[in-house]
Amino acid sequence: MGANESLPGDGPVPEVHHYYSKFMRECPSGQLTLHEFKKLLGLQGLDPQGDVYIKRVFDIFDLNQDGFIDFLEFIAAINLVIRGKIDQKLKWYFKLYDADGNGCIDKKELLSIFTAIQAINGHSDMSAEEFTNMIFQKIDVNNDGELTLEEFISGVERDKALMELITKSFDLSNVLKVIQNGRRHSV
Repeated sequence: MGANESLPGDGPVPEVHHYYSKFMRECPSGQLTLHEFKKLLGLQGLDPQGDVYIKRVFDIFDLNQDGFIDFLEFIAAINLVIRGKIDQKLKWYFKLYDADGNGCIDKKELLSIFTAIQAINGHSDMSAEEFTNMIFQKIDVNNDGELTLEEFISGVERDKALMELITKSFDLSNVLKVIQNGRRHSV
């Protein structure tokens, strides 16, 4: 058996174990609240827009909508971010942008989430307005001012530059790096 071959069922156990011990160390109750989630990621004291974004991310990770992220929800989220196929990620992004949950993204929703992301990630090459207008111009095929999930996914998958931009702007792996490395807690 070569060095890269693994036994059946050998899967990502060490990785999951790593996240489990980190999760249990940071959150002994096994139920992560929004406050603990922010603390875990070192994202306290954000401006209101940043807070809105983190709350959206938290709500999407909270699959059963009980107000807590439990370990299974946490692992599902991490798995999506690390190993998710591109269309799974695009569905996730769509949910993130669709703030009112009506199944469509309008310009206001996209603008507010992108402004929030800029507040967390720092500057970007374009303003939130430019970004929003460019996305709608490229992928709102019927020009109704709203993007359906189908329009969003097929539009982004068709346009390599847009795909790169969206992936880079909304990349959650920075969040994961923080979780993996842990924050140095200042005493």
